[in-house]
Amino acid sequence: MMKTSDKIYVAGHNGLVGSAICKRLDESGYKNIVKRRSSELDLREKHATASFFENEKPDHVFLAAAKVGGIVANRTSPVDFLKENLEIQNNVIHGCFNSGVKRLLFLGSSCIYPRLAPQPLKEESLLSGPLEPTNRPYALAKIAGIELCWSYNRQHGTKYLAAMPTNLYGPGDNYDPNKSHVIPGMIGRFHGAKCGDKDEVVVWGSGTPKREFMYSEDMASACVFLMEQDDKGFDSLLGSTELEENEFAPPLINIGTGVDLSIAELAEMIKTTVGFKGKISFDSSKPDGTPRKLMDVSRLKSLGFEPKVDLKEGLGRAYSDFLANR
Repeated sequence: MMKTSDKIYVAGHNGLVGSAICKRLDESGYKNIVKRRSSELDLREKHATASFFENEKPDHVFLAAAKVGGIVANRTSPVDFLKENLEIQNNVIHGCFNSGVKRLLFLGSSCIYPRLAPQPLKEESLLSGPLEPTNRPYALAKIAGIELCWSYNRQHGTKYLAAMPTNLYGPGDNYDPNKSHVIPGMIGRFHGAKCGDKDEVVVWGSGTPKREFMYSEDMASACVFLMEQDDKGFDSLLGSTELEENEFAPPLINIGTGVDLSIAELAEMIKTTVGFKGKISFDSSKPDGTPRKLMDVSRLKSLGFEPKVDLKEGLGRAYSDFLANR
């Protein structure tokens, strides 16, 4: 199992996910954490990434580096989302294999599941239907990453696990209106309307789609919790050999809260958190995305993990972070 003395590489340590994982590792007594800024190591570059792994030889890796964004970014730059994410994960996963990494946790997204998959989304729903068009390139890249982890496990006996978090928010989020996800995007718009004495905030879509949200530090706790499982527990998450067992069970586990709400309800909560006094309207000419996206987290809960921060508390923390760092 992962030891506090082990060398741990967190790829993407400056992002929402990576920074939360680093904080959690530090709180848990892990001191040998390797970090590289993108200016120091471009994970899209095959040879640079290979040299890094050859020199550092980490014991464990959290792969949180990715090109991410909301609907606007995914619609305007689909090539970038597909190509860059494939490059990053291919280089890092192969580097893990070449350098003998003991365990890898590959972070993906709930958008890997089909648009109309049964709710809540179970791990076995992977590849069972068409994806949501607004983020299909990103989803396909992440699906390829899951398959690559699974393929290395089957062919080479590695211990690579793919974890799919639900929608995340928290400290260090991206509040760029053209690149942000729903919660940071709404926080920015409601705050701007409040400061600008506006009487209305327009939210994209109909407001009816339902989404699940998890505070980033809870997600990080789940990631470290998974990597700290003993060998028997961790190996039980690595899926089937498929060909011998004739069973489709990829090394995949959902991370989430198991609770969702409508975008309209979320908007009201953020309005209250920010203190905006005007009205909310919805632009139904803009895309809604997937009608509902709730994760089945029974597998994670069966291991003994429960999130600690509910949405109301988390939104308050996120808004405080926004005010401190905007």
